[in-house]
Amino acid sequence: MKDKTIYILFMNTGTYLSKLIHLYTKKPLNHVSIAFDEDLTRVYSFGRKQPRNPFSGGFVQEDIRSKFLKHSECALYTFRLTEAEYNEIETMVKQFEKDQDRYRYNFLGLIAFLFKIKLQRKHAYFCSQFVATLLYRTESFQPSKPACFTKPEDIRNQTGMKLVYYGRLGEYRKDYQLQEPEVIDVKSSFIFSLRNKVKQLVIR
Repeated sequence: MKDKTIYILFMNTGTYLSKLIHLYTKKPLNHVSIAFDEDLTRVYSFGRKQPRNPFSGGFVQEDIRSKFLKHSECALYTFRLTEAEYNEIETMVKQFEKDQDRYRYNFLGLIAFLFKIKLQRKHAYFCSQFVATLLYRTESFQPSKPACFTKPEDIRNQTGMKLVYYGRLGEYRKDYQLQEPEVIDVKSSFIFSLRNKVKQLVIR
């Protein structure tokens, strides 16, 4: 019985790397993280360790209200797991956290991905590779390709993903009520920006 919920967070961080990945994927939300609570206090991924240094990458616990992330466009999904699956993923993340100094951002693997070269490195991941590696350990998540070839959009399109929030990351509240049908997909930054401009006009 599936009785545990994990949270999968997709966002556009606005970094140069994110913009470069966008040129390849044609999707606006090219960073993905995994969280274990609806308050999003335990959010994990592979990304910048220092916001001002794009080359200081590795395993990170992300602060959604930090200056670096709070203005990011995002979409938050839930996914149901069995308790055993949830516990296994949580244990894996704790091990990553314990050994975080050993891990690096997989820039080389990202380049290999762009050229469709299968490359797996023991202590290096990019964000979607990390999240996919965790989810692929469960039976509830059915992978369509190896983790080293997995894009954020592949995770987002997985059957069972439920959209629960879209908007600015820093404005997220766990009691947010999604007002539009669940099938809505935030397909472009243009749509997102237009929605926010309308909200601002209404507030004024």
